[in-house]
Amino acid sequence: MHEDKVIPLKNPGTPAPVADALTELLREGAQRMLAAAIEAEVAAFLERFKDEKTADGRQRVVRNGHLPTRSIQTGVGAIEVTVPRVRDRAKTIRFTSAILPPYLRRTKSLEDLLPWLYLKGVSTGDFQEALTALLGRDAPGLSASTISRLKETWKDEHQRWSRRDLSNRRYVYLWVDGLHFGVRLEDAAQCILVVIGATADGRKELLALADGYRESEASWREVLLDLKARGLTVNPHLATGDGALGFWKALPQVYGTTRGQRCWVHKTANVLNKLPKSQQPKAKAALHEIWMAATRQEAEKAFDHFLTGYRSKYPKAVACLEKDREALLAFYAFPAEHWIHLRTTNPIESTFATVRLRTAKTRGCVSRGSILAMVFMLVKSAERHWRKLNGIPRLAQVIEGVVFKDGVQEDVEKVAA
Repeated sequence: MHEDKVIPLKNPGTPAPVADALTELLREGAQRMLAAAIEAEVAAFLERFKDEKTADGRQRVVRNGHLPTRSIQTGVGAIEVTVPRVRDRAKTIRFTSAILPPYLRRTKSLEDLLPWLYLKGVSTGDFQEALTALLGRDAPGLSASTISRLKETWKDEHQRWSRRDLSNRRYVYLWVDGLHFGVRLEDAAQCILVVIGATADGRKELLALADGYRESEASWREVLLDLKARGLTVNPHLATGDGALGFWKALPQVYGTTRGQRCWVHKTANVLNKLPKSQQPKAKAALHEIWMAATRQEAEKAFDHFLTGYRSKYPKAVACLEKDREALLAFYAFPAEHWIHLRTTNPIESTFATVRLRTAKTRGCVSRGSILAMVFMLVKSAERHWRKLNGIPRLAQVIEGVVFKDGVQEDVEKVAA
């Protein structure tokens, strides 16, 4: 009857620290590996100066105990690290660990986690709780103020990136778009202008990220001129984008020989919007027949078939498609392996779908610098996982000016005939 059955409760709202056998094992293993790596680094440093002596014949560079133990936050929790101290008796040589810089307090993977949490919708006020659940309640320096400081860092990073030298860069293809987000900006007409480029080795890279005014010609011209001024002087071979952009008027003013390819996803949506819902499934299938045709001739035939079938009843839908005919079929003059990448702006759309998840949760008026920094950090994080282009060897042929017809190298086609 007198048995105490009261169960002590933890602090309400405070998650328990991470503690399980597997995590502890991983943490201990990581700690031992890090210690061994630093010891090897110190040993190599001492070996480098083993022949250096002082005036009285003593070893010049020697061990001198250890620096104070410090805690490094990692993805598996806090790891205690003790770095050996190295002393130079002449006081000119200094050891700095490349593995563990003096002021490192958290791993790079954790640094990446912080912007992801914020950009995925965790508010500044909820950060301490989220990070405590992930890293344990003793995680230092991870309060809400951390994110405020990080946002300022992101702005600086974006500004430095926007001024980087491009003189040693070469981009074969571009994807462009002007994006609007569900947030209240300082100026309601603001949007974000995005350029992604494909390098000669098939990698996609974020090339430009700037704010613009209603996707206007002047805004796009400013972006392109800035790229050229920073060293991107070689014209890309093809640019893919939505037909509504002011980009298409600005492009020939800066990169005169770059061909334009209209995005089939945008064009399909624009055409279907001008048709009754009852007609849309059939029309969508007919449009699909055009851009999935194996040759330009077959695509032209399917194009004409659509125009004939819909012109009398739905002239606005036909006019929307017909006005960009040449630009919609430009991809046939490029390698067939690249068509899947060139027909749409999917490299931009798929990435920025994630960005909108975060901006949809943002309340209040957002400054120009804040939204650009937020978007920049998310896209740069995603960039590491972008897939390379198919048919990478073909890129060199495009650069060399090899002529392709229906996706096939023209001289090869003649030999086969």
